[in-house]
Amino acid sequence: MTHTPSTGEVGSALESVGKQIDSIIAADKPDAVVLKSKWQDLREELPQKGVGFDATVNELIERVMPFGNRMSDPGFIGWITSGPTSIPTIAATAASFLAPQRSGISAFNLIEELSLEWLARLCGLPGEMKGLYSSGGSTANLVALGAARQKAFVSAELDPAMHGLDGRPVAIYASSEAHHTIARSAAVLGLGRRSVRSVPIDSRQRIRVDALESMLQEDLAGGCLPIAIVASAGTTNTGAIDPIEEIGAIASALDVWFHVDGAYGLPGFLDERVADRFSGLDFADSAIVDPHKWLGAPVGIGATYVKDRSILFDAFTQEPAPYLEGSFVAEDDVQTSFESMGIPYSEFGVELSSPSRGVQVWAILKELGVEGMRRRVKTDNDFASYTARFASEHPRLESLTEPELSIACFRYVDDAIDDLNAFNQNLLVEVRRRSRYIVSSTVVAGQYAIRPCYINARTRQDHVDEFLRLVVEVGDELAAT
Repeated sequence: MTHTPSTGEVGSALESVGKQIDSIIAADKPDAVVLKSKWQDLREELPQKGVGFDATVNELIERVMPFGNRMSDPGFIGWITSGPTSIPTIAATAASFLAPQRSGISAFNLIEELSLEWLARLCGLPGEMKGLYSSGGSTANLVALGAARQKAFVSAELDPAMHGLDGRPVAIYASSEAHHTIARSAAVLGLGRRSVRSVPIDSRQRIRVDALESMLQEDLAGGCLPIAIVASAGTTNTGAIDPIEEIGAIASALDVWFHVDGAYGLPGFLDERVADRFSGLDFADSAIVDPHKWLGAPVGIGATYVKDRSILFDAFTQEPAPYLEGSFVAEDDVQTSFESMGIPYSEFGVELSSPSRGVQVWAILKELGVEGMRRRVKTDNDFASYTARFASEHPRLESLTEPELSIACFRYVDDAIDDLNAFNQNLLVEVRRRSRYIVSSTVVAGQYAIRPCYINARTRQDHVDEFLRLVVEVGDELAAT
């Protein structure tokens, strides 16, 4: 069945879909696995004949949407990505129709660069830093470390983008708490996972500067080529902030690329109570932040910033393609949207085809402004501090970290329990199964921790209170049996 779009059908369908989304988000609904019998029969043979536009929209609304996951529920406090807020989703939908690619000359292309500038200022990055969007922190780290590789090898008189690597020993330095995408980036870039040197951490899960210095001096004396030093501006495990200024000063003194992984935590700069812990961002050669985390954008948007965007061109530029270059005119003679690529983001990273992601960030910051984002960040940080304080003061709970940002780590304790790690793991599973609260875990100094991560814009104080009461109730019940 062929289909010719009719006037008004998109608006009508989106209105129906939007009403269903509002209804589902507002409800305290069962998990999709509990309702599995209602959607399992969606598995069918490939249709030979289409059912048409209206029937497809209706099936989406009635048989698919009610059975998604619960990441947009206010009880989702599990991982550092939650359901998006409304305005960036609306902006993304508009862009998918009206600017399907980030290239070309249009209002969306202008906003792509403008939003990058706004995001950098929001997070306290130096004014000269320029960036590009990609699909998230994994790719953002890959792009940043690709630039670091380019700089390090060119300084050693080898162009790795053109000629490859020469087998010399190399190293990337990151704490044992650094995100695993650092090691994966090293693997993809041909440096090898084992080139990532795991620097010991202190009692607050932050990189030990003395250990870093010692490892650098030892490696340099042995002829190793340092590629980058990585500092975490809010680790995934506990939200710890590495001593950015001290690490940056070391990197600067040794002329080693300094990368700040702020995928989750960089917006924490907005909370004046912890802003001083982000001192030293001026040292950064690159930094990343994921708007699909704390800003509440739809999943699939991360930003990489570098001091000199030309090094990204050197590392990632494509070979010329006649179907592209031959289609464009001189910049001062552009008279239609498709006579120029605009800013050549496709030459700065690993994506050629890419959606207009910047309009999502623009919409968030237009809606909230700096003050609105500051309130969101401070509220979430307050939730984590409140949780840690509650655990510290409760006779059967124990706080395992002092939160720096919006992640708290605690556990249930009882002298009669032989294996607290196994007990708390069982407790976490029971809380998830019995309630709307989706919470994750981690390990802190060998101890299994229940790990609420507060970045969900829909979570309120009463949700935090209910979650903590539930942990105690379920813990008491399990301990009694």
